[in-house]
Amino acid sequence: MDFDSLISSQQLQENPCQLTVPETWSQGRTVFGGLSAALMMKHMYLHINDSERNMLSFSCNFVAPLLAQTPFHISTKTLRSGKSVTQVETTITQNDSVCLVSLGCFGVHRNSKINVATIDTPQKLSSEINNKQTLKYVEGLFPAFIQNIDLNLQHGAMPFSGANCTEIHGWMRFKQHSKNTLNELHVLALADAWPPTLLQLCDAPSPASTVSWYIEFIQPLALKGSQWLGYQVLTHQANGGYGTEDAKIFSQSGELLALSRQTVAVFDS
Repeated sequence: MDFDSLISSQQLQENPCQLTVPETWSQGRTVFGGLSAALMMKHMYLHINDSERNMLSFSCNFVAPLLAQTPFHISTKTLRSGKSVTQVETTITQNDSVCLVSLGCFGVHRNSKINVATIDTPQKLSSEINNKQTLKYVEGLFPAFIQNIDLNLQHGAMPFSGANCTEIHGWMRFKQHSKNTLNELHVLALADAWPPTLLQLCDAPSPASTVSWYIEFIQPLALKGSQWLGYQVLTHQANGGYGTEDAKIFSQSGELLALSRQTVAVFDS
């Protein structure tokens, strides 16, 4: 089942709703975090049901493992809805335990004299995408969800290679191209597909997981379903088994789409 089919599930119309994610979208023992976050975001959109309100920011805490092939529940409630901004909270529970909690901030675009253009441009990303640099899925070596996504690595290193580089630059897209335009849901899921940069510093296989994630969307999105998205991420600091990494997501034409920050736990001892 592809990404668009999962986020278009009729069950998401209910609140709360019950879903099950197939093993092909797993990440170790859990559901791929980008997918579980996207399902929560879609539930938010359906809950507020207001096309005039665009997603401004989304934050997510990964509280406990969310198991694939096991039913779970998504519930959403509005915390406050004002004239310009609506804020909602969504929770995923499984086996009577909280697995994920997220907050979404939606805003109505208003006329304003303030207009500051972004100065961010993709660095170390060639606009000519070499297919030989796209990672080939190998069962047992990569998480199962990678079979649904193309990752084209242009700068950085592979996990567990003992590298001294704390950056990754590359291109990403779904193998099954969306028949619809790409939106915030697609960007959210793809942005979580890359391995944490901390893992390329490890010299042996080591578990790692996202603890918290915050992402801001620069503007309403409507991109061609087949196009690549650029990704640049840098680990700012790491100690005590935790690291903080910042990422930028670009369109294929170089337009900044989103800013992301994650706190990652790594278990390398």
